[in-house]
Amino acid sequence: MGIDVQSAVEQLHARYAHALDADRLEDWPSFFTETGTYRITTAENHERGLPLPVLYADSRAMLRDRVTALRHANIYEAQRYRHTVSATLVERDGTSAARATSHFQVLRIMDTGESMLFASGRYLDRIRLNGAGGKPQFEEKIVVCDSRRFDTLLAIPL
Repeated sequence: MGIDVQSAVEQLHARYAHALDADRLEDWPSFFTETGTYRITTAENHERGLPLPVLYADSRAMLRDRVTALRHANIYEAQRYRHTVSATLVERDGTSAARATSHFQVLRIMDTGESMLFASGRYLDRIRLNGAGGKPQFEEKIVVCDSRRFDTLLAIPL
């Protein structure tokens, strides 16, 4: 695998985290292919092969609906995130795709200024290398959280 693939995948992760941290939620669906899936699950469920996710979407349209609900329908306490993503392990998956694994931590900063570790875990990604506009996009993003406890304020995507 070449440095260009590694760099492209790392740039995708960086743009993803920066968009979420800057509250550009409307950009979030564009990181996925039209039929891309997004799933948040626990490490325990993932290791057991249990399909029950905490959050699931199986298309860009569902991701857009999620953002619309966050902006206009859901009521949650004002907050923002700060993502830290580890070095990413990337492996080719055919000629036009790659698989990537990274560790993440998400700090949640409340409107009061209180900060806390909100989530940690792994991103397990399948990435189309030549997505829309020639840029890599997620075909699948599985967010495997270390904890099986979830705060009711899980509103913003991880």
